Amino acid sequence: MENHNPYQLALKQLDRVARKIKLDPNIHEKLKYPRTCLIVSIPIVMDDGRLKVFTGYRVQHNIDRGPSKGGIRFHPEVSLDHVKALAMWMTWKCAAMGLPYGGAKGGVACDTKKLSIREIEKITRRFTTEITPFIGPRKDIPAPDVYTNPQTMAWMMDTYSMHAAHAVPGVVTGKPLEIGGSYGRMEATAQGCIFAVDELIGYMGKELSSSTFVIQGYGNAGAFAHKIAQAEGGKVIAVSDSRGGIFNPDGLDYEKVFAFKAKTGSVKNFPGAKNLTNKKLLELECDVLIPAALENQITAENAPRIKACLIAEAANGPTSAEAALILHQRNIPIIPDIIANAGGVVVSCFEWAQNLIGYSWSAEEVNRRLKDTMVEACRAIRDISLSEKCDLRLAAYILAVKRVAEAARLRGIYP
Repeated sequence: MENHNPYQLALKQLDRVARKIKLDPNIHEKLKYPRTCLIVSIPIVMDDGRLKVFTGYRVQHNIDRGPSKGGIRFHPEVSLDHVKALAMWMTWKCAAMGLPYGGAKGGVACDTKKLSIREIEKITRRFTTEITPFIGPRKDIPAPDVYTNPQTMAWMMDTYSMHAAHAVPGVVTGKPLEIGGSYGRMEATAQGCIFAVDELIGYMGKELSSSTFVIQGYGNAGAFAHKIAQAEGGKVIAVSDSRGGIFNPDGLDYEKVFAFKAKTGSVKNFPGAKNLTNKKLLELECDVLIPAALENQITAENAPRIKACLIAEAANGPTSAEAALILHQRNIPIIPDIIANAGGVVVSCFEWAQNLIGYSWSAEEVNRRLKDTMVEACRAIRDISLSEKCDLRLAAYILAVKRVAEAARLRGIYP
């Protein structure tokens, strides 16, 4: 029976690469544990006058390569183990992409669909206040994640700045442009994912412009992946959100689907498409499957029925360890999450750098730098995959863990 605890999955992945590269046992022991785990209570007076207490988390996994970096998510399933796993994955993601960061993650256990905008703002500001001593441009830099967005980051930046008594734009990334955000940040995760698909699908004798796409999840990453894939000539035949999915073998137009979801709250029942479940959507025949929702969507149970030629993990941890093994045995390559969805943190790094120097790059400059970074990482993991005769996920972890391990070795243990 599969263990769906995300932290146990993250540890299992680390153990696998540690054996492969014969990692120093002392460094392995250090990397298994997060540096800091913070749990905070967030008492909020709701719109109806009731007091309700939410629970928030911020985990900093590692700072050997630089300040920690990672998103904030607002979701009912947020838990300590959940956030610990995400923080560890951020460490590997930043290292694999060559960024000067360690990994962190945060979240609040809440259902934003049942909250007013005012209640979400109160949660955000109180949460930020509670974690203020632990974050900062040189310490730990939050960013948007599941059910958070530029407005959330604006509230976080403002709250932190009020405590500092001066504007501190570099404390978070993913902000609106007007207060220090970067061009290209909103679509960065999806754009990076499509850059990775374009680079690696070519080695399979296919072209992005003639490929069919299935996208699970229609939040920021999923919706922009639809838009960008379509703009590059790809045909998106199915998409889904938390309420269900839609399928049309002739393709789904991004503008029409996006407008329909904005109007109705879901892609479900889109005119001219067939409704289907998220489970069935994952099993559709396609060239590229992009899971852009939550963890553990592809499991040992459904992996034998996956018909995609290539999987690009726009979500964090969407494929269980058991499922990944089955797919590898079936010769279905997976562009792992720490590469496929790294576009967001890459452009976050660009935003942070712009904030530190007080200068803004053009959208074209950001996109060019993002493409260069994604292509370099994809080529590196492909080379490792060939030389080590392993899947792309293990190759990415070899690249990342070696970089973090070397930083840990050089810095040593204090005192």
